[in-house]
Amino acid sequence: MQTMNHTSERTAATPTLASPSPQRPLPTWLTGMFASVDAFDADRFLTFLSPECEFRFGNAPSIYGHEAIRGAVTGLFGAIKGIRHDRLEAWVHPDATICNGLVTYTRHDDSTLTVPFAVTFRLERGLVREYLIFVDNSQLFAAPA
Repeated sequence: MQTMNHTSERTAATPTLASPSPQRPLPTWLTGMFASVDAFDADRFLTFLSPECEFRFGNAPSIYGHEAIRGAVTGLFGAIKGIRHDRLEAWVHPDATICNGLVTYTRHDDSTLTVPFAVTFRLERGLVREYLIFVDNSQLFAAPA
């Protein structure tokens, strides 16, 4: 289900973080990684990923490695004015983490699109080696109705 909100206010870059329960807090690496995305900080974002990380956004083909991922995320950062991840929940296993929440994209005209997302992370030696994003942001660049 998609929700499109049009507003003239710029969205904050700080994620609102929540956990499924106080007994299962969000991992520090996860909150730091989303904060780096919300701050448009590609260099910091890449510090959470293994050098050979597989990265797949929606139904786009997978890309591999820091330089390809840097190109993809900086391309997104240039195409939007802001991004914010909210209502994060995570299910953590030693080698994998599943996270879901809401992502709000702010367009250059200050209108916004908020949609649910889910991400599957596979970890290796403390770094993300597989980053699979499931989101339908197809309305982000759609012409206004």
